[in-house]
Amino acid sequence: MNIWQDVYTFITVANIFLALIVVFFERRNPTSSWAWLMVLYFIPVIGFILYLVIGQKFRKRQLSRLLGDRQRIIEDTIDWQKEMMAGRRYRFQDEAMSSYQDMVLMNLETGNSLFTDNNEIETFTDGVSKFDALIRDIMSAKHHIHLVYYIVRGDKLGHRLIHALTEKAKQGIEVRFLYDYIGSIRVKKRLFKPLIEAGGLVRAFFPTRFPFINFKINYRNHRKLGIIDGNIGYIGGFNIGDEYLGLNKHFGAWRDTHLRVKGFAVHQMQAQFLMDWNLASSGKVELKEAYFPSNSDSRGKIGMQLLASGPDSAFEEIKAAYIKMIHSAKKTVYLQTPYFVPDSSMMTALRIAAKSGVEVNVMLPSKPDHFFVYWATQSYIGELLRFGAKVYHYQEGFLHAKMLVIDGMVASVGTANIDIRSFRLNFEMNAFIYDSETACKLQRIYEKDMASCIELTLEGYGSRPYFNRFKESVSRLLSPIL
Repeated sequence: MNIWQDVYTFITVANIFLALIVVFFERRNPTSSWAWLMVLYFIPVIGFILYLVIGQKFRKRQLSRLLGDRQRIIEDTIDWQKEMMAGRRYRFQDEAMSSYQDMVLMNLETGNSLFTDNNEIETFTDGVSKFDALIRDIMSAKHHIHLVYYIVRGDKLGHRLIHALTEKAKQGIEVRFLYDYIGSIRVKKRLFKPLIEAGGLVRAFFPTRFPFINFKINYRNHRKLGIIDGNIGYIGGFNIGDEYLGLNKHFGAWRDTHLRVKGFAVHQMQAQFLMDWNLASSGKVELKEAYFPSNSDSRGKIGMQLLASGPDSAFEEIKAAYIKMIHSAKKTVYLQTPYFVPDSSMMTALRIAAKSGVEVNVMLPSKPDHFFVYWATQSYIGELLRFGAKVYHYQEGFLHAKMLVIDGMVASVGTANIDIRSFRLNFEMNAFIYDSETACKLQRIYEKDMASCIELTLEGYGSRPYFNRFKESVSRLLSPIL
């Protein structure tokens, strides 16, 4: 009996000690701290283990040297752009973008995100056309192919892509493939064997060294980037797997948004990939000139910034840029996201826009792919409807697009969802587009999607089953640590 008393005493003391760490030493967001305290209180043993595995904060010193490498390459250009934007002296190719100089400046200040305006953009909304284009570009590569994906499956699409990479590696092309260890935990290493034997390089991001124990499990690389020869880049929401081609019976059609970019914006994708690679690999890849070609065959005039965020930064750059965009809205806000678990600052921005006469539209999936996140998302719908936003449930398959369009003038497409995980915990990257023609095109895509939606009403939302409300309440309570 004394043994069990000793065990109970140890658990109690350990929980008190851990609670002190959570509240006083980690300096977390208060909402997240309270969520962890509740977990520790109600499920002390399991909660203790969960905290050890997914609750610890990221140690930023791991990236300081890598950030310094990138900073040295671009600091002169950044300083010049900051000066021009702050003085509103920068000449945009699209004069209508002049009013967004403060947004460009903020992204320069917070994320060292260079503004480039010689870009072309092609938009994909289905996986078949996106991966057909990517594989065509891979097969045309002359020097290097760099890919990073959160999820890669060992199915038909996975084998098709690896086969294409293997063929190029046999030709002597540099091939680097980075995948997230947790996102792709089901993939078998034999998928990559032909590529590795052909000379390609494959790395997992933050793998575990011991079975079932990974103290970096909470910090995932959620980016989906492709860079070919430093001239062509891909960014968006599609992962690598047959379900992203619409072949999963449960989800059906998969609606996502991905961009193919040509121009100097690709250099920012490249720099981010190389930083991620060096973080995941023991061997450092130098930022050599061949990865950042000074000549580009792009004939575009689209202005862009590529903004990265993650646990290596305390500012939450992508969230800040989203809020800045929403505050700039005069007429319309069009938001698509598969997961909507906003913090108070994001919700306040949407509320202020709606109460200022701006038409706020939020499109969400009507079916879950992650139980708790789905029900947490549903819990925010009533609040959106009450302050005047329009909310749509997408019906034809699963909506996975991450897109924001403001006034048909500026837009963002990328990898970040509207949730705490994307804004604080995951390594993400979004493209911010300053071009009215492209923004209008993305808005038309959104409006076309509305034909596949059901618009929700406050009356209908209020009549949902009580069991659904219970699931929403529990999930929302846990949302800060999901």
